[in-house]
Amino acid sequence: MLIGVTRAVSPRINDCELTFLTRETIDLQRARKQHRAYEQLLSNLGVHVVSLPADPQLPDAVFVEDAAVVVEEGALICRMGATSRRSETPTVAAALRPFRPLKFVREPAVVDGGDVLRIDRTFFVGLSQRTNRDGVAEVGRFLAAYGYEVRPVAVRNCLHLKTGCTYVGRGVVLINPSWVDAAPFEGLELIPVDKAEPAAANALTVKELVLLPETFPHTRTRLEKQGFRVKTLDISELQKAEAGLTCMSIIFSAPKGHACP
Repeated sequence: MLIGVTRAVSPRINDCELTFLTRETIDLQRARKQHRAYEQLLSNLGVHVVSLPADPQLPDAVFVEDAAVVVEEGALICRMGATSRRSETPTVAAALRPFRPLKFVREPAVVDGGDVLRIDRTFFVGLSQRTNRDGVAEVGRFLAAYGYEVRPVAVRNCLHLKTGCTYVGRGVVLINPSWVDAAPFEGLELIPVDKAEPAAANALTVKELVLLPETFPHTRTRLEKQGFRVKTLDISELQKAEAGLTCMSIIFSAPKGHACP
């Protein structure tokens, strides 16, 4: 069974960190409705959703992906690049502790989970404004103990590696090559996003279904022409906070013998 850790939208989401977008007013109630629909879709796909409560002191906490990197053998709790977000990690660590042994990123390393992309036994780690070289090294040490390969990737003009590329399955990466160095992905098939939709590379694949924001119809068509099943979601209010679909959950396999309620 798949487990998906999520976190409800903070009442202070309008105070969220922004790096590449101009601030717009976020309709809190609509954002919460969109987030609940996201959780419901995961549940409909057979994911056991562990939904954490909102924290009024943590505007960005809905973006749980940045707090941890989870593999079958353990979880690495991140020291996030934005100082304002570091108080998010204890609650996420507590949620993951029943499922995985935990390790913690150490200072001076900073790393956001949104900069870590897994493709089979290889992890691509973005060098971004939120993840430094020490952070890449920390991820590398954590994963090397379990025999995984780590490749650094240069990121530019976007928040995280997964803002500019995600893995959609079958050896295919959806990518904006203007934002992410494509060279480390040699040997994989790349599908570029439509040029009119530069932020469309963040897709979430669950059980061979590719989830994509409904604001990117041209990129959806590109994926469907390659034989992918695509379902779109409205996350327009959350996108004002630089959200993507991957960043609102941490999805991983339940340990063997673990019974989910």
